[in-house]
Amino acid sequence: MIDELPQGWCDAGITEVAEVFLGKTPARTDYASSGSLKVVKFRDIHDGRVDFSNAKDGFVRNNGDALSSLRELRPGDVLITSAAHSGENIGKKCAYVSSLPDQFSRVFFTGELLNIRCLDDTLSRWAYLFFRSIDGFSEIQEAVTGVHLTGGRAMQMRIPVAPLPEQRRILRKLEKLLEKVDACQQRLAKIPALLKRFRQSVLAAACSGRLTADWREERPPSDIAEENELPPGWQRKTVEELIPKGGIFDGPFGSNLKSDDYTKSGVRVIRLENIGQLRFIGEKETFISREKYETLKKHTVDEGDIIFASFIADEVRACVLPKLSTKAIAKADCFCLRPKPELVDRQYLVFQLISQKSYNTLVEEVHGATRPRINTTQLRKLEVRVCPLPEQREIVRRVEALFALADQIEARYAKAKAYVEKLTPSLLVRAFRGELVPQDPNDEPASVLLERIRSQRQRGNGANRKRKRATLAAV
Repeated sequence: MIDELPQGWCDAGITEVAEVFLGKTPARTDYASSGSLKVVKFRDIHDGRVDFSNAKDGFVRNNGDALSSLRELRPGDVLITSAAHSGENIGKKCAYVSSLPDQFSRVFFTGELLNIRCLDDTLSRWAYLFFRSIDGFSEIQEAVTGVHLTGGRAMQMRIPVAPLPEQRRILRKLEKLLEKVDACQQRLAKIPALLKRFRQSVLAAACSGRLTADWREERPPSDIAEENELPPGWQRKTVEELIPKGGIFDGPFGSNLKSDDYTKSGVRVIRLENIGQLRFIGEKETFISREKYETLKKHTVDEGDIIFASFIADEVRACVLPKLSTKAIAKADCFCLRPKPELVDRQYLVFQLISQKSYNTLVEEVHGATRPRINTTQLRKLEVRVCPLPEQREIVRRVEALFALADQIEARYAKAKAYVEKLTPSLLVRAFRGELVPQDPNDEPASVLLERIRSQRQRGNGANRKRKRATLAAV
């Protein structure tokens, strides 16, 4: 909880301002594939809102006995995840239910969710934003037992309460600022996809000859005859035609290299996790002893070799191996290619291998239901487009310059994203420490608000008891 509250604020137990209770999970037999009775689960909470569009197991049967035991959702409710695979994830998802969709006659929520139901909409929004803050999340975490947030423990949570007029001023300011932060995050979220399309477009232009069309115009015609759909001087070659005998090989399979063979130092093992698209990921290191290496020397890879990942999911991953501090071998499913330098520039060949055209060709050849992969035979038969070496080098130069520009934009994006991600926690901290808007000494203190809530509840409880007695008397 916040150490020192502003003048007029109160430190209140959550039950002083709200009802706190867990939902109820229907039995599996009570679920339906469609209907007007909707059931909200923890997976339906995204970005502070409830996504009502999830239809899988999203409805419950119109069964009187089953419905009577469920908890119904209302506009203004605040939902917090109360169960997770690990305790530190409890409370990370929080949603404010501003309204319920018209297509559902009733909406319920499961026992994975805790409901905080306030008497006033201002208090509901206040509670929602507080539990999104660092201090609010700490309150949730202190109430967690194992991997659950029980209703009883949740009732022990506390919340700072500002005078009601000040709450309204803070909420107006905070919600306006958070709306701008959200808009900024949405714009930033588009950048990775734009950069990916940019890089793909650069590769497509490079591998088709469009990128160096102006460069060819400034040079004398090539002796190589033009082929269909290829620029002058370009040819179609299989990978096998570009490598010498023994110029492509796989790493050791099965018992030849087991996890028990790994050591803390020695000879480096290049694994699938080290192969990025155009990038060698050197942070993840695996080694074998020098004695073990002597039995696997034929799988040695060197600086300048092309390392190709056999598993093809959404993209082809290949890179040129940089200089390493130790000797290295390739593991199984990591192919090594050593093309003929008089025919092809190695970086240029990598561009061809990871192009969308190569991916589309290889993906038709993959096998393996869960981890689709190709073999060296299929890679040998892959057809790529080859131009004269001078143009290859010019293509490499231009692609690297354009990719360097994309890398700069990506770095700026990462910096901006990290900055924007800090804005919401920072704004929430300032809001719930009374630093976001100026205070008004004429505001009614929060203690008066709490007393009014208690009185209203007592009147409501009394009215309920009278109704129950009247009903019983009638029976």
